[in-house]
Formats: sequence, structure tokens, C-alpha cells
Amino acid sequence: MDSQRLLERFMSPLLAGNRQECRDVLSQAIADGKQAEQLLRHTVWPAMEAVAHLYRQDRINLATEHMATRINRTIVDQLQPHLSQKEPNGKQILITCADGEPEELGAQMCADLFEAEGWRVHFIGGGVPNDEILSLVGSIRPEILMIFGTQPTGVPGVRKLIDALREVGSNPTMNVMISGGVFNRAEGLWQEVNADLFAPTAAEALEVASKAQPKKPVVRIPGAPKKRRRRRRPPLLAEIGA
Repeated sequence: MDSQRLLERFMSPLLAGNRQECRDVLSQAIADGKQAEQLLRHTVWPAMEAVAHLYRQDRINLATEHMATRINRTIVDQLQPHLSQKEPNGKQILITCADGEPEELGAQMCADLFEAEGWRVHFIGGGVPNDEILSLVGSIRPEILMIFGTQPTGVPGVRKLIDALREVGSNPTMNVMISGGVFNRAEGLWQEVNADLFAPTAAEALEVASKAQPKKPVVRIPGAPKKRRRRRRPPLLAEIGA
């Protein structure tokens, strides 16, 4: 069964809240030769995006969205032990979620896939204060900080966190990568929050991260006066925060 047909087969019981049938569909796919990584990338991830889209369009209610999301989370937990693990590559990634993120499913899938690719993953989810994230960045010094966000309300907080990271400079060669639905829907928004990298999906995040070069530190000359610039709120960010 090709990926599109499998996704369609999975979506029906997912939206109906039929946990067992969802498990049966993917169990059969594994029996037919599908790998756990393929199912995460080409079935569970697009199913997650489809559920979010249907909810935003008022085509399903909150109860259906919650049931589907929790089934997907269970599926992800069950697939994780079956992911093929590559040798450690010596790189680290810290993954967090934007403020007010109702679900951490997408970030969790990213964490599982990065770990399978040999990255050392630190997954802290959402609701962590910025000062604690800054402290952790300085302590573990990851190559990449990934921020996952799906809700417009979380975007200003993402910009605030990135600005704080730039100001403190405790890990100046670290790249900040953005992912999640709200950044997919607003072209260029990831640049307006001052991120370095952007990936619409988990699969693309792996590719982008593998090619990323260390960020060049900004050299500050001691005693040199700082340029004072009038900060204007970027247009997309202003629109989202309105």
C-alpha cells in the first residue's frame, strides 16, 4: 500500500476515535514491510497536520481533535522503540515548544527521529521559562535549538526567547531552527522572529540540521559604543500579535 492510501486508511478510524483500528492499520503496514520511520514521516505526521487543518476549518470539533491527537501520541510512543538507531554523531539538539502550545506531538516526533539519526536529544517540551532555557543552552551547548510552534499566540514569545539568546550569547555558534504549523502558514515568519533555520516537517528538519554550519559568532569590541536603533515590530509579527 502506498503512503497516500495508507494515510487515507488511517484517517478514517483516527477521526472516529477508534484506537484499536488505528493500531491495526499500522500493525498491518509494518507486517507488509513499512518501517517505523516511514510511518512517522508519511502517515502520523501528515495525519497530525490534517487533524489540525480540519479543526481550524471548523470541520471537526474539539473533542474529535483531542481524541485524534491522543491516538497519534499513543502511536508515536509505540513506534519509537522500533526506530532504527544510527551511531551517535556527536551532535546535540535541544527541542522546546512555543508558549501556549496545546500539544507537543510534533516536537515529540522530531525528538524521536533526531535521536534515531544519532543526535543526542534534549526534549523539554513547553511551559519552560526563558531563563531556564537560556541556562540549559549555556550548560549543554547544543548545535541546534529547535522551537516548535503551531499557535499564533506563541509567536511573540518565540521572538522574545531568540532575542534573549542573542543578547546573552552563551552559545554563540548555535543555530536556532523553527518548525510547526503557524510558521508553515505564514511565509517568512521564521525570519521575522530572527531564527537561523526553518523546516516545515520533521523529515526536512533532519535534512536542514545535517547541513547546517555553526553560526558565526558576533565579535563585540570592548568599549565600542552600541548602535542605537529604533526597533520596529516586524509586520507579520505585529499582525499575529494583534
